[in-house]
Amino acid sequence: MSTPQRSDADARQLEHLLAAAVVLVLLVGAGVAGVVVATRRGPDAAPAYAQPVSAPVPADAAARAAWAAQREASTGVPARVLVAYAGAEVAARSELADCGLSWVTLAGLGRVESNHGRYGGAAVDAAGRPSEPIRGPQLDGTAGNREIRDTDGGRLDGDTAYDRAVGPLQFIPTTWARFGADGDADGASDPDDLDDAALAAARYLCADDRDLRRGDDWRAAVLAYNRSQSYVDRVRREAVGAAGAAG
Repeated sequence: MSTPQRSDADARQLEHLLAAAVVLVLLVGAGVAGVVVATRRGPDAAPAYAQPVSAPVPADAAARAAWAAQREASTGVPARVLVAYAGAEVAARSELADCGLSWVTLAGLGRVESNHGRYGGAAVDAAGRPSEPIRGPQLDGTAGNREIRDTDGGRLDGDTAYDRAVGPLQFIPTTWARFGADGDADGASDPDDLDDAALAAARYLCADDRDLRRGDDWRAAVLAYNRSQSYVDRVRREAVGAAGAAG
């Protein structure tokens, strides 16, 4: 029996189907091999909330300390606190490379959460710790707070009845258990230590593959910290102010 002749259109269609099959095989193979295949995201749904732009901080620790000292007066943020925020930005460049985290976002959070570790008249010492422990109210379901009964036996927050937010960036114990960090490489992970808390905050903000250079992701990240639009707007104002003051 003779073989039927294919038209040019049939031939082109066959070529397209074969090409699609090859792409599918490659994608499946990449997944099996553990390779992450990039997907194209849609347009930014909230570009006005994109992370404020600031020049990258120095990677070298001594240069970061000098950078911070030069910007303490203009930003109103203690130099030691700026060192912690900047250190978290540098760590995030490798650990959270696709997130694009800048120190200015941490500065916005830190100003709102504890006035950069100075809540209640505390001062931040050379080790990056507030002179007085910073604790939020009991999360007992009153005064607009959620009810979260004790999850850590009071180890972090000193409360064996209910959880409290802890430290200058106000982590509740369950969140610290997931995202806690040792930002200063001293062998301890401590939410009262600004170096540790800043890196933990970076991890928390960058979770779920967020890219903080996108407004929708930046807004979602801050909402994850506190589900209040007025809170998001306040953090943004502080972050914009820090970026502008730093120059």
